Amino acid sequence: MLLKLSLSSMRKMMKDYLVLLVGLVISISIFYMFQTLGMNDDYVKANSMIRSIGIVFNVGAFLLAFITIFYIFYANSFLLSLRRKELGMYMVLGAKKARISQMLFGETLLMGVVSLVIGSLVGIVLSSGIGQLLMGVLDISADGYDPFYLPALWMTWGFFLVLFLMTATINAIRLARATELDLISAEQQNDNIKAKGIGTMVVAILGILLIAFGYYLLTHLELYVALGFIVGAIVTTIGTYLVFISLLPVFVQMLKNNKKLNDRQLNAFTLAQLRFRINNLTKILGTVAMLIALGVGAMAGGLAFQQNVELVASIGRIYDITLHDPVAEDYQALAHMQVLEQNTYRYKKDEQAYYFTKDDLLAHPPLISTNTMEPYSPDNEPKRVTQPLPEKAYIMDNDPDEEAKLASVPEEWGQAISREFISSYEMLADRAVQIVDRETFAKIKGSEHKVLVAQVDDFLKYKDDLKAMDERQMQLLKSGQQDDQEVYLNSKYSTYQQVYAFTSGTLFMGFFLGIAFLAMMASCLMFKILSGATRDKSRYSMLRKIGVRKELLVGSIYKELFVVFVFPALLGLLHVLVGMKMFSVILLNPYVNIWLPIAIFVAVYAIYYLITVRLYRGIVLPKEA
Repeated sequence: MLLKLSLSSMRKMMKDYLVLLVGLVISISIFYMFQTLGMNDDYVKANSMIRSIGIVFNVGAFLLAFITIFYIFYANSFLLSLRRKELGMYMVLGAKKARISQMLFGETLLMGVVSLVIGSLVGIVLSSGIGQLLMGVLDISADGYDPFYLPALWMTWGFFLVLFLMTATINAIRLARATELDLISAEQQNDNIKAKGIGTMVVAILGILLIAFGYYLLTHLELYVALGFIVGAIVTTIGTYLVFISLLPVFVQMLKNNKKLNDRQLNAFTLAQLRFRINNLTKILGTVAMLIALGVGAMAGGLAFQQNVELVASIGRIYDITLHDPVAEDYQALAHMQVLEQNTYRYKKDEQAYYFTKDDLLAHPPLISTNTMEPYSPDNEPKRVTQPLPEKAYIMDNDPDEEAKLASVPEEWGQAISREFISSYEMLADRAVQIVDRETFAKIKGSEHKVLVAQVDDFLKYKDDLKAMDERQMQLLKSGQQDDQEVYLNSKYSTYQQVYAFTSGTLFMGFFLGIAFLAMMASCLMFKILSGATRDKSRYSMLRKIGVRKELLVGSIYKELFVVFVFPALLGLLHVLVGMKMFSVILLNPYVNIWLPIAIFVAVYAIYYLITVRLYRGIVLPKEA
């Protein structure tokens, strides 16, 4: 009998369960995808690029798991609150509390298993599509990659089953502790209206000061580093809750006291609804604001990392191409590029040093960067090396005894050689670098070489050619090595690829993590609003009986819930806009294309707002016969 009642109740509340199911499926599928990309051992071992970004997906899975724990407990508690009266009636009619607790335990576990099955299937599809997309972006082989990865599946099922068992147990315990009277009268509890006073003012000022202090720490991480991030995040979170607890009820009361606004259409009723409801919403609104900050911040951060790749690769290098002893294929590739500047410099090499000829350098002085990571400005133009070279010989990168015999290479020339001419640290080994005059250069017995540097109109347009050039340079470097020591290129393209691999993983992780956070955030707010809808039903029914048009009541619902939704959105976005500044210590422009994650958030948030209005309207304004 109780099984039939349980199934009947679940069918009746299918809309509410679907909202929970959607949030769980999103969380489970993304968690599985992160685990697959981070744990696929054979694939990770075969691809050093993936190995370097595997930690990104592991961190993403940890963050998602942390937020999911909160979401599952919160959402299930709201679903329980929607059914208190129904469960109380079962007890009054003679059902044993233990049997009802078992029924509730089974329902919660059933919902979890269904969401796990669907989420796992969606996760496998996501892992296949997103994995292939990531490999295409990074231009790496798919050998060894398996979207259906059993260890990742076991990890996902193990983690979420434990969560569902804990949730089901807690719900059963909460039900066992409640009396029939508590359950039946749950909907009749009144909302408290807090009076304004000195305490409210103190809490409001404290909340604003904490947020301001948190903003200061987060925007000055170069001074306070990890401690600044931890303390800044904590005080900003506390300040957010205090601001909602103190200022939001006061603001709603101010709207209610505005006679012109209050007397317009049904605003008196709408604002009265808000005033009675708002004190029970302050904590969840604070939570929603922080989840918005996390969700949009995750997407904005991932996008900013990916969009800053070329800037990071270009920060110390002006020339896009550095070629030692270029071959015919290199010149053929250059012929198809729009080259802005191209210079060739001769040098000799022996066991002691590299020797650059002063005549070539002075005849074609190279460009050098005027930017560094801190401070960085897009307005800083590159400069031409202008320092004179009056001495016969100069030396850099050698022991102090040798440097004492020769003049040190001037700073600008040293920067040009180390950043623009030297394409691998292995080239130098134990050799020094010297700049010598024509006579000295002619007397040196070492082998003669040349280095070509070029600047093109669009670095990204020629990525395939630059990749081929780098591969030829790698072969050249390896041929000069006497052992099997691994060689790393320090070219602009190789730097770009290394940073791009890491940031592409960050972009994928941030985007999907943000979507999961936003979905769970909006679901929590929706559940909180719907949990109090049955208490509002009598008020709307009364207004209908005295002749208020249904269209006006629907408009009142839209206005009331819009106010509830808009406040956490505004503060959450403010947190994002300020908080993105903390990435300036590692990113050149943390705000690049920030409109995109904000637009995604607005779309997701608007969808949940409209769904909430529709569900709430169905409860308080049922279809009339």
